[in-house]
Amino acid sequence: MAPRLARHTVTLDDGHRVGVAVCGQGMPAVLVHGFTAEGILYAQTLNRLVRMGFKVVAVDIAGHGTTQGLPTGGGNLAGYAQLLARVLDHLGIERSLLVGHSLGGRLVTEVAATAPERAAGIMLIDACVGRTWDRLIDASLFVPPLLAGVGAAMVVDTVSTMQVLTNRQQAMKLGRLVGPTLLGHARRPWRMLGPAVSLVRSPSSTPFLEALAAAQVPVVVVHGDRDMVVPYWTATDAARAAQGWLVTVHGGTHSWILKDPETLPAIVDHLRRGPMAAVGRRVLADAGLDPATATPEQVEDAFLPADARVRELSPEWSPAPIPPPPKQPRYHWTISDAFVGSGVG
Repeated sequence: MAPRLARHTVTLDDGHRVGVAVCGQGMPAVLVHGFTAEGILYAQTLNRLVRMGFKVVAVDIAGHGTTQGLPTGGGNLAGYAQLLARVLDHLGIERSLLVGHSLGGRLVTEVAATAPERAAGIMLIDACVGRTWDRLIDASLFVPPLLAGVGAAMVVDTVSTMQVLTNRQQAMKLGRLVGPTLLGHARRPWRMLGPAVSLVRSPSSTPFLEALAAAQVPVVVVHGDRDMVVPYWTATDAARAAQGWLVTVHGGTHSWILKDPETLPAIVDHLRRGPMAAVGRRVLADAGLDPATATPEQVEDAFLPADARVRELSPEWSPAPIPPPPKQPRYHWTISDAFVGSGVG
């Protein structure tokens, strides 16, 4: 049967309510969405990752989806990253693959830089990190219209993501997911103010990326070369600072991951069979597993405590004996390892 994410609202020890979506069995892969989005919007891509042997966990950041906003609006993004870390603790996820899109990329970077032991690896997708992005934010403090330009680019990207004319079927599927999100924004538009202000107030991302390199955390930076929201050059900065791999998605705009659910799983498969194969074997071996024979159940047992809350939240799912053949991804990509340091490869 096809995997379906189970949506839950969990309550932390201090009463803070957080929205999560969970499915699958295997290596925990935590996805953190972008500004104005929520985790369930990535369901199509996440379902494909489940078929590849991941336990996917999508977390709604503060003020998005069904997650409460921060009491003070956040101040800067440190508060959002700290909440994300507390959610992982609540779910019993001690170590995982951390995946962040856009604003979510900045948050997983902060979480992993603060506690590198949490990250088996990091994937930053068109993320708000890198020296070019830092300079844009610094300049916007003196030239506010720059942010207006970023906002306008985001609107154009959102409209193009629906791709009604080019792929009507995908537009309908995505529309069913996006509809409730847009309705929520229409009812409570002020919720987006806190994350937006916090993003502007936050310090440079470069020291966090450099901390990942120093801790030898495997980092993959994936970025569309037609991203008008977060410029492509910020990805090259981020890959260099983190000493990671750079994956260029040709023709990809800021939200290419939502436009085509096939591309990211295909990139992950390419990486784990090729450039990152040695990293994957090392991660499993460090967990006491034989990379050649480990099953998704064994991998999950090695990475999650038996009493981890996330296990309770996972719906039953049985993979098909013969998985359906993957569809062709819409986008092509190239991988550069020129930024990889000796401690990662």
